[in-house]
Amino acid sequence: MQVVAHRGASAALPEHTPAAYRRAIADGVGAVECDVRLTVDGHLVCLHDRRVDRTSNGRGVVSQLTLAELRQLDWGRWGRWQGGEPAGLLTARELFELVAGVDRRVEIAVETKHPSQPGGRVEQALASLLSEFGWADASSPVRMMSFSVLAVRRMHRLTPAVPLVFLLDRSRPPYGDGALPVGVGCAGISVEMLRRDPDYVARARARGNAVHVWTVDEPEDVVRCVNAGVEAIITNRPREVLAQLGR
Repeated sequence: MQVVAHRGASAALPEHTPAAYRRAIADGVGAVECDVRLTVDGHLVCLHDRRVDRTSNGRGVVSQLTLAELRQLDWGRWGRWQGGEPAGLLTARELFELVAGVDRRVEIAVETKHPSQPGGRVEQALASLLSEFGWADASSPVRMMSFSVLAVRRMHRLTPAVPLVFLLDRSRPPYGDGALPVGVGCAGISVEMLRRDPDYVARARARGNAVHVWTVDEPEDVVRCVNAGVEAIITNRPREVLAQLGR
């Protein structure tokens, strides 16, 4: 069972910052997770929200700002991190470079955020970056994730060999029976969905699909995932989850 660091070790350090990813890798995770959005000048950046307000000292919409403008903001001192260390923006390219420099295989789960103003250009930019790194084939350490059926279909057309994860927060038609969009081999379900519908894992397995669960931070939910036999746990607390699993 793979332990995946959600936005890096984001319970210990500000999410999507270089320090959060370095901590997660040092802790021994098998994969890191990031959200990506496209700047107005065409750069993929590791940010969850549509706006920069929550996680920086700035204001505005990511898709309306340039990379240079985003670089000017402090991404390390917000919310409960007030008084901490300043941090710069992390681009998808920089995260890929960080992971490529690790002396063991570390995978990357990349969620493209939709709906967004750039639309399909997000997947196009990701496909281009994967090709640049030589990661567009079946051995790629990167898997693409989205709640958007259109996005995963688009990515399948652009990079047919790259693994895809369709995200679900509830059992909903036509995917409640374990089926997934064409080309997708894994369901990424919320921990709340696993609690409500534990039999979903068996239904997905019956159709040949893997299951990853997000965001698993409580010890009892880790046990629930172990009992269900899911392939990956996505967590804000990778060090603690690894310790609970005896690693």
